[in-house]
Amino acid sequence: MVQKSDFVLAPYMKSNDYRATYQLLNTVLPYLGLWVLAVKAAGVSLWLLPPLVVLMVLFLLRCFSLMHDCGHYSLFKSRRLNRLAGFALGAINAIPQYGWSRDHAYHHKTNGDWERYRGIGDFLSTEEFYQLQPFDQKLYLFLRQPIMTLPGGFFYLVIKPRLTLILGVYDFLRDGFIRLRSTGRLSLRQLIATHQSKQWPTAEEFWDLLGNNLVVVSSWLLCSYLIGPVLFFSLYASVLTLAGAIFICVFFVQHNFEAAYAHKTAGWDYVQGAVEGSSYLDLPAILRWFTADISYHPIHHLSERIPNYNLAACYRANAPLLARVKTVGLRDMLHCAQFILWDADGNRLVSPKSLCGGQST
Repeated sequence: MVQKSDFVLAPYMKSNDYRATYQLLNTVLPYLGLWVLAVKAAGVSLWLLPPLVVLMVLFLLRCFSLMHDCGHYSLFKSRRLNRLAGFALGAINAIPQYGWSRDHAYHHKTNGDWERYRGIGDFLSTEEFYQLQPFDQKLYLFLRQPIMTLPGGFFYLVIKPRLTLILGVYDFLRDGFIRLRSTGRLSLRQLIATHQSKQWPTAEEFWDLLGNNLVVVSSWLLCSYLIGPVLFFSLYASVLTLAGAIFICVFFVQHNFEAAYAHKTAGWDYVQGAVEGSSYLDLPAILRWFTADISYHPIHHLSERIPNYNLAACYRANAPLLARVKTVGLRDMLHCAQFILWDADGNRLVSPKSLCGGQST
């Protein structure tokens, strides 16, 4: 069995601040420029907007991909620079980078272990699916149809971070009110020190969430004032909805595909999870650029400290050890969409249609 030590990874784990800075500039500046251009184009003809929206979506994808690198502390050499750039890119994507990166790190630690991590869609095992009522089975299948990535992407980027903060603040105030009723007095300092939030596990994550919300909502208000709320939110909702849907689709096909490594915790192997539980996404060169080479996903899972600008070279250097990697193309995406159940006994992903009885479709 191939071991991690068999791969040549260390030479490619070196971050380059000049390349990272150049990537930020050639991504963020065009994205902001496209916003200015779109506003001017809207004053001429709305028919000029669709191609600009497509470009805005692509550059936002690249912003997200660079944020992803910052979360792994791989884009820049400095941890602090990664945090600062990650926060800024998170604000552009409307998502708190620190909390997202913490959840994403858990995915990396458990990739291919479907007993501990159930993918981006909280997928059920076949046994759990059988136990659902017929209506719940139909609802499960409906919510995991490809078309649902559109509202899902909008919710993931635009709604969820705001809702998380609101629910967390509500829980904090409710906890304080309960303590006040039970004791007749309340120490704000003690409440802050002892309150256990269901929405964020650490104070650092709270401050990142709060900061993100302040920046994002303030930018909404400012842009609405400058260009008008109808034009701004029409463009903003369109761009983030499409970008969010693409985020979900790319992540999905890189982990949910036929013969993907989907093991129970017992006997799970990290390297096998990286090599056989992650696909190589065969994209045109221009789309590889906009997704910052996340196509080379098995190498990324073998070492998340490899910055995006070194992934392709690392993949080529280790090609003989990657023979078992599944290659997935754009035409395969709909085929991959059917693998939304985990067969725990067979250690594999299956389609609901492949199940013999016991389910409603």
